[in-house]
Amino acid sequence: MRVLFAAFPVAARAFPVPPLAWALQNAGHEVRVATHPDLVRRVTEAGLAAVPVGQGEDLAALTDLSRNPALAGHPGGGLHIGPGGCPDWGAQWYRTTRAFAALRPLLEELTGTVVRWRPDLVLWDPFCLPAAVAARVGGAAHARLLWGRDNIAWLRGRSARYRDQAPGDGFPEPLEETMQQLLEPYGLPYAEELVLGQWTVDPMPPGMRLPAPGVRYENVRWVPYGGGGSIPERLRGRPLGPRVWVAGEEFADALRELDIELVGPLDAPWARLLPSCSAVVHHGGAEVFASAAAAGVPQVIVPEPAWDEEAAAVQLVRKGAGVALRRGESDPKSLRAALRSVLQDCREGAAVWREELARLPGPAELVPVLEELTRHHQRI
Repeated sequence: MRVLFAAFPVAARAFPVPPLAWALQNAGHEVRVATHPDLVRRVTEAGLAAVPVGQGEDLAALTDLSRNPALAGHPGGGLHIGPGGCPDWGAQWYRTTRAFAALRPLLEELTGTVVRWRPDLVLWDPFCLPAAVAARVGGAAHARLLWGRDNIAWLRGRSARYRDQAPGDGFPEPLEETMQQLLEPYGLPYAEELVLGQWTVDPMPPGMRLPAPGVRYENVRWVPYGGGGSIPERLRGRPLGPRVWVAGEEFADALRELDIELVGPLDAPWARLLPSCSAVVHHGGAEVFASAAAAGVPQVIVPEPAWDEEAAAVQLVRKGAGVALRRGESDPKSLRAALRSVLQDCREGAAVWREELARLPGPAELVPVLEELTRHHQRI
C-alpha cells in the first residue's frame, strides 16, 4: 500500500505524522510526506521521504502562522471553541472557510503528485482540503489526521443544522463556494467527505471530542515527537532537582527564583526530554498538552485561546494532572504557586492518566484498520 501524508505548512502541525508514518513503513508500506519546501528538512530528519509542494511566496501568509499562531486572519488563529461552545460560531465558520481557500495554491501540485505516484491512501491535515480533492481525482481513499480537537467538524455541523432549520433566510454558506472553486477545474461535485474525510484519525486524549454526527473516528495513541536534534550535554544526565520545561520565555522569567532546573523552549528536542521532566508549563497547545499527558508529566496551562487550549486546560484539571490559570491570573506569584502545587499534588493524577492513555491503540495497531478502510473506500 502507498500512503501519502499531506502536512499543513506549519512545523508543529506535522508532529502527529512521523509516528504513524513509521508504523506504516514498518508494516511494509511505502510512505511519502507532501509538505512546504521550507519543512522538507524536518520530514527527512524523521527518516521519511518528502515531496515539496507549493511555493514560498504563494504560502507566505500561512507560514507566518508558525511565527505568530495568534494571527486572527490565519488558519488556526482565533478559531478556538471553548468548553462552553462557541457563541459566534457563524463568524468562526466563515473565517475557517477563508483559511481553507488560502491553501488553493497547493491544489495543482498535490493533484499532480497523487496522479503520478498513485497512492492508495491520502492522510491529510484538517485544513489541507486540496489533498482531499487530489485524492478524489486520483481515486485514493482519504482521511483526516487530526492534531487537535475537531473544531472543523463541529462548526460544519452547526452550519448544516442552521441551514436545515432556517432554509432560504439568506444565511451564507461559504464552504460550498470555497469547495466549488477547488473542484471546478476537475468537474467534480461537492461532497461532505471532501471536508470531513472518509474517516478521521484522532490522536487526542479521550474526553475532549466535540459532538460531530456522521464523522467516523479512529482513535490512536499520541506518541510524543518534537523533531530531531541532539540533547545538550548539560541535560543528558539525571536532573539534580525538579526539571521543568517551559514553552515561553515569560514563564521562565517568572520561575527562575525557584529551586528547579529550568529548560527553555529552544534548549533541546522537548519531546525527548519529557520523561526526565517533573512538570511542563505552557499555553495549552495540542502537541505539548498531548505529549505531556502521554508521558505522565504534570502540567501548568495558561490557555492562549487559538484552537482548543481552554478545553485542554479543563481536561487537565479534570484528570487531576495539573493546574490551569487564566491569562489575567498568570502573574509571577500565581505561576510559582501553581508550579509548586503541581510538583507536590499532581504526580499521581498524571501517572494514572498516562496509564489510561497507554491502553489506547498505538500507531502499529492502527495500521490494519487503515488497510481495511483503504480497501473499502479506494476507487481505483
